[in-house]
Amino acid sequence: MQLADTHTHLYLSEFDPDRDEMIARAVAGDVVKLLMPNIDLQSVDLMIAAAEKHKGICYPMIGLHPTSVRDDYIEKVEILEEISRKHEFIAIGEIGIDMYWDVSHLKEQIEAFRRQIIFAISKGLPVVIHARKSFPEIFSVLDEFKGQELKGVFHAFSGNMEDAEKALLRGFKIGIGGPLTFKNSGLAEIVKKVGIEHIILETDSPYLTPDPYRGKRNESLYICIINRRLAEILKMTEEETASVTFENSCRLFNI
Repeated sequence: MQLADTHTHLYLSEFDPDRDEMIARAVAGDVVKLLMPNIDLQSVDLMIAAAEKHKGICYPMIGLHPTSVRDDYIEKVEILEEISRKHEFIAIGEIGIDMYWDVSHLKEQIEAFRRQIIFAISKGLPVVIHARKSFPEIFSVLDEFKGQELKGVFHAFSGNMEDAEKALLRGFKIGIGGPLTFKNSGLAEIVKKVGIEHIILETDSPYLTPDPYRGKRNESLYICIINRRLAEILKMTEEETASVTFENSCRLFNI
């Protein structure tokens, strides 16, 4: 059995004490692909270092997280674009719009999102979308690129079934993580209707830790817990859900 964690911030300081050990635990537990979204300019070098040290296991993305967008976003995006010409990345992400934490730079977030989509299309890369309290705004931007073979995933999906259907109609995958194990998340019904062919698994570690470890640091090994819960909901074996979601991940990110 093989599993992929399609969204882990394993380069963050939370993993400084035991990063290599955490990766080894994941691989020993059949979580053999760890995909790393970028946050800002400061995270790039840390992420690339992890990818180079653990080649074939850790894969980097490049992008400016919406909560990192400020007045100087154009300069930052241009620098990230230049970095992408010097290193190999599997996706443009984590990008999107976040209206939960701060809307003071909403216009800039939308423009940064649009620009990074254009860059993803030019590179032929998928996008990893952060959508928090912003699905209408996200879909509005995506619809500007109809017919341009844009693909990707809605990371840590937190919308309703209507949002899921809109994402699927636009050819996107649904990223499912720790909240699937929470009693009142509503994700169980969504994954039933979405279908496993449209699902990829993620931890968003060190965040969004699944039960029974909720409240503690998340790590990639816990993809096994999320996969187990997915199998229970869909009345499949863990091997079956692992196989399909792993293949979905490898195909989307071309790894």
